[in-house]
Amino acid sequence: MYATTDFKKGLKIEHNGKPWVIVEFQHVNPGKGSAFVRTRLKNLETAQVLEITFKAGEKVPVPDLEYKEMQYLYNDGVSYTFMDLASYEQEVLKKDEIEDAKDYIVENSIVKVTFFQGRAVAVDIENFVVLRVQETQPNIKGDTSGGGGKPAT
Repeated sequence: MYATTDFKKGLKIEHNGKPWVIVEFQHVNPGKGSAFVRTRLKNLETAQVLEITFKAGEKVPVPDLEYKEMQYLYNDGVSYTFMDLASYEQEVLKKDEIEDAKDYIVENSIVKVTFFQGRAVAVDIENFVVLRVQETQPNIKGDTSGGGGKPAT
């Protein structure tokens, strides 16, 4: 069980029998009344976002999640395919299920895939990813007032 003092961004909790991840949280200690924690939760299965308020000190269950190291194989435009390194089984996740991770995974990279009741529901990547810039457009003279930033691929 997690206490509300354990809440942090990215923590996975169980609410109403479903797995959720904390997207935002705020401890509120009003001058009058008891303290509470305001959270924004995202459902790992459906991507639904809810705002839930918990009383300070309230306990929430830990979801029954399983994590596997998997290799990212390819993207077919609609879904992403990953392979279990131990059993060579493949799992397919839809584009909306992997969210922001899709911008930072490259083919053959190893990622941690989260499973709930035997179904892949999310992808966790490292905090730091090293990527190589392949191409940039040349700067235009006089276009450096904002620091000279330019798009790169």
